Amino acid sequence: GTGLLLCGCETEPLLRGGTGSQSILQEMPAELPDRLEAGTHNMPGIAGLLEGLRFVQRQGVARIADYESELGRYAARHLAELSGVEVFSGPFQTGVVSFRAAGMDCEELGEALAARGAAVRAGLHCAPFAHKTVGTLPDGTVRLSVSAFNRESEIDTFLSSLRAIAAGQAKN
Repeated sequence: GTGLLLCGCETEPLLRGGTGSQSILQEMPAELPDRLEAGTHNMPGIAGLLEGLRFVQRQGVARIADYESELGRYAARHLAELSGVEVFSGPFQTGVVSFRAAGMDCEELGEALAARGAAVRAGLHCAPFAHKTVGTLPDGTVRLSVSAFNRESEIDTFLSSLRAIAAGQAKN
């Protein structure tokens, strides 16, 4: 992965080794940023991060957030219309919607959705206290996340897949 490190204090490198600027040295150079840049740079990751930053700058954070919230509300509303589906959403809906379906294990439902091309996450989502609060322990929920690159038509396809899975469960 690629990220940014912003800190207000001196740091020690996690890795040590030469850099492109002073490769002859056995120790890291003293000057920044070189002293924190051991190894080969992840140029494709850096280029992707740069383009991601440019995209956010062009679109605007508020516009992206509003769009993702709108899609999240759309997904939550249509999920709630499905029989036996319990949706966990609120008035400040983001692009993340958690739900569970009656009589279906969350992990198995997540796998069934994945088999149909939907990328979801099932379980406790590293948030057991949140699940305790809403009463979804020990199994958790299925989590659907949308982004600025998703469309309502993709959510409709997802809902069709969920309906088909639920119909198959009802037959068993």
